[in-house]
Amino acid sequence: MSLTVIKLGSSVVADDAGGLRHEGLAAICATVAERHALGERIVVVSSGAIARGIATLRLPERPSAIDQLQAASAVGQGRLFREWDDLLARHGLLAAQVLLTLYDLGDREAFVNARRTLTQLLAFATVPVINENDTTTTDEISFGDNDLLAAQIAIMIGADRLVLLTSTDGLFTADPRRDPNARLVEEIHDVEQALSEHDVGATTSSLGTGGMRSKALAADMAGAAGIPTVVASGLRPEALRRVLAGEPEGTRFVAGPARWSSFKLWLRYAKQPHGTIEIDHGAARAVTQADSSLLPVGVIGVEGDFKPGDAVDIRHDGRIVAKGISGYAVGALRRVMGQRTEQVLAALPGSPAEAVHRDRLVVL
Repeated sequence: MSLTVIKLGSSVVADDAGGLRHEGLAAICATVAERHALGERIVVVSSGAIARGIATLRLPERPSAIDQLQAASAVGQGRLFREWDDLLARHGLLAAQVLLTLYDLGDREAFVNARRTLTQLLAFATVPVINENDTTTTDEISFGDNDLLAAQIAIMIGADRLVLLTSTDGLFTADPRRDPNARLVEEIHDVEQALSEHDVGATTSSLGTGGMRSKALAADMAGAAGIPTVVASGLRPEALRRVLAGEPEGTRFVAGPARWSSFKLWLRYAKQPHGTIEIDHGAARAVTQADSSLLPVGVIGVEGDFKPGDAVDIRHDGRIVAKGISGYAVGALRRVMGQRTEQVLAALPGSPAEAVHRDRLVVL
């Protein structure tokens, strides 16, 4: 039984005036129902709450003030979910509204609880419809129009594939609206290479916040978990049907074997850093090449305001080389940095031997 996460951008859910694209959403729900009947489990990540609120409030354009965006989301979210609920109900499917914040992804306990909830909703044969809880957080506004959220959800629940629906047919060699010679890139094996070779900018609709770059980064994130991604048009009903049937459509980001464990994927992509630890050359070699823990002796500087259990970036020679969970508060680590283990334990009895243990560290 396969599991697919389908993300719809604002331009797929709503037109430029903020009105819902009823026919398009109905076609997408019909396709979801077809796959559901075949035993496939589907999770929907839907943008469009802010766009829907803008239209309902009759605002002349998308606001730039955070409180206005949050208010628009509060007005639009319920109306958006009602549309999903009604359209899925026509096919005998039960929708389940799930609103998440960055905290739910960055806190390990909350992350695990969210995963359990989604797993149970899928066991109940519902279709979870997920969006960022914009009214209590500003993260969605810089979150890439839910592209990265969708990738994190895919990683969280161990999805088999991620589908990002947008207003274009996929990733092009250049912006097709500006360059008539732009060609669709059908398959990508190396996201970094694709980003450097092609004109992949952050161009988006007037009501959205994402762009093709955020989709490529989301695909790279999912690929680290061994999850392939397809970016395709959400404005052509047959496109999603072809993608879910495994037929060539849009741009396919090929994923290799999963590179990290579930915990380290969470640490790498969901856990926000609270500071930076600067390390010397020996420590950098030990951490990145010898799979070793980071000891206080290798620390030459600390920045930020973190406590034990917070994530920190680990930097060497101006470059972030790893990320991990600190065993120390910033003040304590500053006090013992550069000291050998016996000196550390003498100065701070009961302290951990490692500034960052290797089991709680991911090399970048």
